Amino acid sequence: MIECAHLFYISEQMTMWFKNLKLYQLTSSIELSDDELQTQLESMSFRPCGSQDLATMGWTSPFRNSDMLFHKTDNRFWLVLKKQDRILPASVINNELAEKVAQIEKETGSPVAKKQQQDLKQEIVHRLLPQAFTKNSSTHGFISLKDNLVAVDASSDGAAEAFLACVRKCIGSLPVVPFAKNSKQEILTSWILQDSPADIEILDEAEFKSPSEDGAVIRCKSQDLDADEMLAHLQSGMLVQKIALAWQDRLTCILGEDLSVKRLKFTDVVKEQNEDIPKDEINAKLDADFTLMSAEVVELAKALRDIFEIDSEQ
Repeated sequence: MIECAHLFYISEQMTMWFKNLKLYQLTSSIELSDDELQTQLESMSFRPCGSQDLATMGWTSPFRNSDMLFHKTDNRFWLVLKKQDRILPASVINNELAEKVAQIEKETGSPVAKKQQQDLKQEIVHRLLPQAFTKNSSTHGFISLKDNLVAVDASSDGAAEAFLACVRKCIGSLPVVPFAKNSKQEILTSWILQDSPADIEILDEAEFKSPSEDGAVIRCKSQDLDADEMLAHLQSGMLVQKIALAWQDRLTCILGEDLSVKRLKFTDVVKEQNEDIPKDEINAKLDADFTLMSAEVVELAKALRDIFEIDSEQ
């Protein structure tokens, strides 16, 4: 079992390449001291769920067998927020509660009041929690001070905001705003109707949405977006909500109208740069991969800033 857990840890860490991006702009400069940051993060370091905890959350090391709760390269700080949830399905609780209520009503001949049912439910949860399995999940992100950028590997705003909130709780302040202060649907739509920016190739997947009250949505995959039937939807007033693209032959992704990035995949042109690092040198590989990946994300963020004139909006 120990060996299996060890292999799972390696697999989980070795695939740390970000798959999603929520991008934020620092609105004012901040300073991060290595020693001070370590102390600040230690105030909220991860601990496993206790017997009566439904969930716990805290910082963990990006590296294996390391006490450092962050990793820095080229003034980019990599942080990992780990969460552990106890899995206690509502159906299990409700079934036990129903049996208990039925037993009491049979014995007393009277219905069980709502207040008493709530107390019984709490007793059941209290009894079952220590026996419940746990599920771990992690949210990775980095802060690039020289680029005024925060990037979080999250597919939802909620997960990204939880990451930012925990950073603020530890360091005191993190003045950021999302990259997109308003929808970029019209610009994305113009990429199909007119032309896309240099270095961006439109691929074969998109989501169109009607701005009217009905909010009709069309999703297409493996579809030529220049085809007459696709153009007809846009010419009738629908707008691009999401679009698949390739950037500089270095990555592919789905770009949303809020400038969120999903299904981020780096090409072999990028990943092959670290192929010479032995796989058993786990931390060296993690360092090299993060250095490479975060540099690519920074360059993508710079391109998005220029294309969408982000700085002029701030």
